[in-house]
Amino acid sequence: MTLRTLLLIFTGGLVLLLLVVSMSISFSRFHHYLVEELEGRTRDAATAIGLSLSNAVDATDTVAVSSLIDSVFDSGEYLVVEFLDHDGSQVAGRSQALTDLDVPLWFVRAVDLPRPVGTASVMSGWQWLGEVRVVGHPGNAYQDLWRITQWLTLASVAIGVVAILVLYFLLGRLLRPLQALELQARAIGRRDFRMRTHVRSTREVNEVTGAMNQMTDDLEQLFAGQAALIAHLRKLNNEDALTGLASRSAFDQRLAVEAVTEEGRRPGGLILVQITGFADFNQRAGRLEADALLVRLSKDLHEFVDIHAGSFAGRRSGAEFALFIPGGAPADALIWGRELVDALQSICAEFAGEGSDALVEMAVHGGVAGTGEGISVRTLFEYADAALRRAQTEGVPHCELADSGADVHHGAEDWRRLLEHALDREAVWLWEQPVMTAATGSPLYHQVFSRLLIERDWVRGNVFAPLAERFGLIGRLDLMVLQRALQRLREDPTVEIGFSLGASSVVLPGVPERILELAGAAGTDMRRLWIGVPEQALHYHRQEAQTFIRQLRRTGARLLVDRFGVGGIPFSYLKNLSIQALRIDSSFIHGIDRHDENRFYLESVITIAHGRGVKVLAAGVETESEWQVLQSIGIDGATGYHLGRPGPVGDPPTS
Repeated sequence: MTLRTLLLIFTGGLVLLLLVVSMSISFSRFHHYLVEELEGRTRDAATAIGLSLSNAVDATDTVAVSSLIDSVFDSGEYLVVEFLDHDGSQVAGRSQALTDLDVPLWFVRAVDLPRPVGTASVMSGWQWLGEVRVVGHPGNAYQDLWRITQWLTLASVAIGVVAILVLYFLLGRLLRPLQALELQARAIGRRDFRMRTHVRSTREVNEVTGAMNQMTDDLEQLFAGQAALIAHLRKLNNEDALTGLASRSAFDQRLAVEAVTEEGRRPGGLILVQITGFADFNQRAGRLEADALLVRLSKDLHEFVDIHAGSFAGRRSGAEFALFIPGGAPADALIWGRELVDALQSICAEFAGEGSDALVEMAVHGGVAGTGEGISVRTLFEYADAALRRAQTEGVPHCELADSGADVHHGAEDWRRLLEHALDREAVWLWEQPVMTAATGSPLYHQVFSRLLIERDWVRGNVFAPLAERFGLIGRLDLMVLQRALQRLREDPTVEIGFSLGASSVVLPGVPERILELAGAAGTDMRRLWIGVPEQALHYHRQEAQTFIRQLRRTGARLLVDRFGVGGIPFSYLKNLSIQALRIDSSFIHGIDRHDENRFYLESVITIAHGRGVKVLAAGVETESEWQVLQSIGIDGATGYHLGRPGPVGDPPTS
């Protein structure tokens, strides 16, 4: 019950009590007045009749006495008018019953007015002839009292209604600041520090409002400071300070997860790029100009990564860079590598000049190596470096492909055709993996993955997902997975499921609208669905993703930011999102028991996220030591081959 309701009941009760007391007093006074008037009129009538019989009328003349009594009685104001002799016998008189009062019988019984009796002696000289007796008729008094009771009741009801309405609106005006404070307190409870209360009221309420606003400002500044610290730590540990590309250690860590680990391994190509002659340019043009060149080169590398879904780049040292492009065949990576070499060579020529006007001779060379079964990160770099050395022997900007014994994969156009064919046949098979809670070891929910039937093999999602992103097919795949996930929720009301959207699904035409349509039709089943939005989607499509998340939250779904840590969005941006969890990218989890910087970064994320009521989950736990470290720093849950391998949901579909 709200304070407004309590005050309304209390004050309304007081008003009602005052009205009842006032009405009772008024009724009692009018009742007393009517009784006195009735008694006085009765006494006056008896006295008047007695005087008339004593002086003007012969009391012994029965006819004259009867005529006098009749004239008085016919006024209707008396029940009894009679003349009694000295023996008490009636000489003349009239009487009537108390009927036809035009007043409810219950009111007559409740009020019960008296029937006053008036008497007067009749004398003839000194001789006492008898007594006149008059009984008053309370009918008119009942009618007057009933009429005044009705008016008092109506007036009291009207006054009461008006008083309560005025009180209702007055309390609403006075308590508006408290309502605003209540909303602000709820927002703080949700760790949302954006709301302020600006409604002015009484001095005491204004003091409370000011204190709440000050506390909210302090909490927001504290959160902003912590978020800035996390962003700084992430840049310090994972980004090159000059170019903003991944640092050497961060690149190697992520490459190990994407290309080597059992759970995250996917086909792709590693490209090593080196600028020959950069050291001479640095000496002749100066450090500032050399840094400007590196920044310009890194800008093109960032744009290259943006174009190729799932790829990432890093700076090795000096003017040496590395890129990993998931999906496709090594031959495709060679084509993209040569395009990149040409683009970077143009930038170098712009800075150093060409021909006889060149300050120094700079040439861009590249080496490409494909991933494969049993190829370690070190070996992959050795193959790419060998290809780079061959390209450098050409004497011109060039890119070479290493003979690394990599797995033979389809080319890009072959993958497009195969993916479209699989999606047209809806050859999608769901697998699921438990997300285990750190506190109890029980599943928090089950993460679902998709496998596509491609040339009679059910291919894992991490193989074809980057290609589906690149070809704009990820939206169709996400819709199929969502439909099957919702069907599983309908069939099993005890299970909770999670699935992750593609980074571009939030902006592909018609895909967000169809997702919201399916979610709306699912009803309460959405409360058992966790939907992951990749951090890359928030980075590249910030406004669209924020709107989409807000709309999804209204359907009852629980939302998390997936692959957190690799998208590069400011941590403070998350305060504007209605999310329930973060899932840390597996590149931060791999070998966390040996990387103190990743452990410290993750501890900071967990502290701030828990302070905002957001869970923190991890992906890619493959060893017991990793799991123990995560538990010790307060992780809420995790997935990984160490905790539970993926398993099929039912039998494979037939197409």
